[in-house]
Amino acid sequence: MTEQEKQPTAERDQAHQDMGDDHTQRKSPEEDGAQVSTAGDNAAVPEIAIPELVIISGMSGAGRSTAAKCLEDLGWFVVDNLPPALIPTMVELGARSQGNVARIAVVVDVRGRRFFDNLRESLADLDTRGVTRRIVFLESSDEALVRRFESVRRPHPLQGDGRIVDGIAAERELLRELRGDADLVIDTSSLNVHELRAKMDARFAGEEEPELRATVMSFGFKYGLPVDADLVVDMRFLPNPHWVPELRPYTGLNEEVSAYVFNQPGAKEFLDRYTELLQLIAAGYRREGKRYVTIAVGCTGGKHRSVATSEKLAARLAAQGVETVVVHRDMGRE
Repeated sequence: MTEQEKQPTAERDQAHQDMGDDHTQRKSPEEDGAQVSTAGDNAAVPEIAIPELVIISGMSGAGRSTAAKCLEDLGWFVVDNLPPALIPTMVELGARSQGNVARIAVVVDVRGRRFFDNLRESLADLDTRGVTRRIVFLESSDEALVRRFESVRRPHPLQGDGRIVDGIAAERELLRELRGDADLVIDTSSLNVHELRAKMDARFAGEEEPELRATVMSFGFKYGLPVDADLVVDMRFLPNPHWVPELRPYTGLNEEVSAYVFNQPGAKEFLDRYTELLQLIAAGYRREGKRYVTIAVGCTGGKHRSVATSEKLAARLAAQGVETVVVHRDMGRE
């Protein structure tokens, strides 16, 4: 018999009570404040990345849509006219996207007192969650706003049976408090679309130059010009592989066809010079706020010369950091 068994029953019971009856009364690790991982001590718990948020608001006609499109071109996920009460929900959904939605821009316009109250409540909710949010307010003078509404022959959303200036005054009063809370106020009274884009780029593009995306499209002139082309290149100054029997069945994607095209006098020189020209054009497009360009490369049927040149040109652009997509519109139509 062990020493513990020899101990009187009363004494053993008292000892259990002194130790707190661990077998029945011990607190759980959670109750003791301990950090418990059900997946093991070495399991990594993924952190939820809360998206960055920008709220775009301001006077109707001051350029909210232009500002939103600029952020969209810079890679932001943009939601137009989202009810303010749903902004926290949108941020929560972005946080669940596993980093796919890292920056959200929401365009809101305040057209009623309750609408504004909802926005204020949503902002307070975001602050408690630790969401990094900024408010961009688009401002403009009464004269500029009246001129813009008259030019498009549309009434102000808040003018009702009154005049445009009445709607502007009502909206300005509703937005007074929001304007005071804005992180960035842009007065667009004397700005055109390109100048407003430049201001948004300067504020949100950071150190990186705004991206340019290019679509290089081969086509055949006999099927008509692409209606969405910004630039058109005519490759019909080179001999047509169609008249070489062994090359006729193939397309410009074939190495032999491509070699034939670029072994012709002037072909390589043209590609070099045109690539240099596109560098100048791309820089100008960025300054003017243009983010997308379609370069149409044509030959007679859109099968040989235009296809081979499009592939080479797209490779040059991609090497320069331009996001490029190649489309062969008419290849295979013959």
